[in-house]
Amino acid sequence: MKPKIKRILKIVLPLLLGVFLVWYSLKAVPLPKIYEYWKTANKEWVLAGVFLGFLSHLSRAYRWRFQLEPMGYNIKLGNSIMSVMAAYLINYSIPRAGEVARASILTNYEEVPFEKGFGTIVAERIADMLVMLGIIVVTLFLQFDFIYGFLAENFNPLKIIIGLLGLLVLVFIFTRLVKRSSSKIALKIRTFVSGLVEGAISVFKMKQKWAYIFHTLFIWAMYILMFYVTSFAMEDIRDITFSAILIGFIAASFSIAATNGGIGAYPLAVYLGFSLFGIAEEPSIAFGYIMWASQTLLIIIFGGLSLIYLPIYNRIKVK
Repeated sequence: MKPKIKRILKIVLPLLLGVFLVWYSLKAVPLPKIYEYWKTANKEWVLAGVFLGFLSHLSRAYRWRFQLEPMGYNIKLGNSIMSVMAAYLINYSIPRAGEVARASILTNYEEVPFEKGFGTIVAERIADMLVMLGIIVVTLFLQFDFIYGFLAENFNPLKIIIGLLGLLVLVFIFTRLVKRSSSKIALKIRTFVSGLVEGAISVFKMKQKWAYIFHTLFIWAMYILMFYVTSFAMEDIRDITFSAILIGFIAASFSIAATNGGIGAYPLAVYLGFSLFGIAEEPSIAFGYIMWASQTLLIIIFGGLSLIYLPIYNRIKVK
């Protein structure tokens, strides 16, 4: 496939998937019904969730400076905050383009070489991925009985065990093949895995590694809290268990990678997670839309203002 066609497909396919999922979710729960849930929702809890989300973005911007300092770049906090917010906004148009734009902003206004700025963003994503894996492990541990009971009720336990063993064997064979192969794909996989390990280890080599780890944990704590706090806004799910919140949050987090900023996928992912706990479709999808829309509005406002104010801010600083 030609590179140009691949680039177009990378942009168009997530958008088409997002549009389809919006149509599908609104078919299940019409927009007027979602608006009814919004009208009766406690707006103070929604705003509290938005505030917690904003704190996570500020923490991410502050954390980024710890990665750049060892390389000799002491960037302005204002530029870091605005580049992070602008990157979130740009990701809604072209998947992963925000990361490129974020590194480019530092190149333009802080004279940080693009490859170095982008490298810190990759390492940042690795740290986030490790925390996300930690959240999944903790959730599985806390809900082991529930998850095992659910799987045993809906699937044959023997088949599950055989399937897991088969998966482990396939992973082992795949790993051996990748190690021995000299193909381009194998090389890319080895480079990616090596980057994951190097990025994870590099955190402990930082001068302010404990501050970096604290902010990483703080960011994800705010993500979970904003999800949990926003649930208080709706009467139908106000008494939801924290375990359901964690599973709904994990499902919603993965949906963001499926479409641009989780468009269409986010509410359905929330419903998928909540449905395991017997929560009805209507309030689950409505909550997903309220949650997604409130956080998206935050990004649109501050991301848009950041793109406008960045050149003004840096012109004033130069003077």
